[in-house]
Amino acid sequence: MLILGLIVLLAGIVLLLGKAPRAKRARTRRRKQAASLIAIGLALAGGQQVQQKVSGPTTQAPAKTTHNTAQPVTKLAQLTYNGDQELTINNNDPAFSEADLKTTNGAWTRFSDLDTHNRVGVAEAMLNQRLMPTQERQPLTWSPTGWHNKRLRGGWLYNRSHLIGFQLSGENNNPKNLMTGTRELNSPLMQAHEDDIAHYLKQDAKHFVRYEVTPVFRGDELLARGVAMRAQSIGDNTIRFNVYIFNVQPGVTLNYADGTSRLQ
Repeated sequence: MLILGLIVLLAGIVLLLGKAPRAKRARTRRRKQAASLIAIGLALAGGQQVQQKVSGPTTQAPAKTTHNTAQPVTKLAQLTYNGDQELTINNNDPAFSEADLKTTNGAWTRFSDLDTHNRVGVAEAMLNQRLMPTQERQPLTWSPTGWHNKRLRGGWLYNRSHLIGFQLSGENNNPKNLMTGTRELNSPLMQAHEDDIAHYLKQDAKHFVRYEVTPVFRGDELLARGVAMRAQSIGDNTIRFNVYIFNVQPGVTLNYADGTSRLQ
């Protein structure tokens, strides 16, 4: 199709640039014929490119122009940690729409582009066994915004936290899937939900879970205040939650503007 399109396009150009007939009607007819050939040639040549563009890996998410979320991000960003690190949202109802829960596209992941501050955005997925990794996770090298790590008693302050966990998706050193999260946020709290999902998926290759993780930033701060996580297993309620987890670490005061910290 591409070669045929180029041939037709070239014929149209030759016809357009050739010596014009003297008669006005003939000149008009030739211009119309040339224009038609050029249009057909462009369509034929472009068709192959369009076909290549829409084809892709089977794990690619269905097209979506924006990465909006139903989570009350603005309200969550204004919350202050008062000792309860994990809160329920919307009575723990994930509130996915009927369209959100369709599995016609199989398993997929979708990540937001980094914003103007280089921060991550909403990460979404339709999880299934097929996405789960079969190889060991490699070391992470990407440093997300707010990455000012330091060693504390018992370990490091921060982890490079996956929005959609590696054990669920196989996504590893992906800048669109990594944020700076405290050790307490990443494990045990986020991991506890990820482990529940992983256990469910491993039970049956036909199991699917609709999943979304939203990092919550306040204003232009580089360190997220927390993450909103919601999930729903398809066809049953084995996995069903909607929670917000504060990005805090006991005994440490965090500067969310840049990720620096001091011991209390």
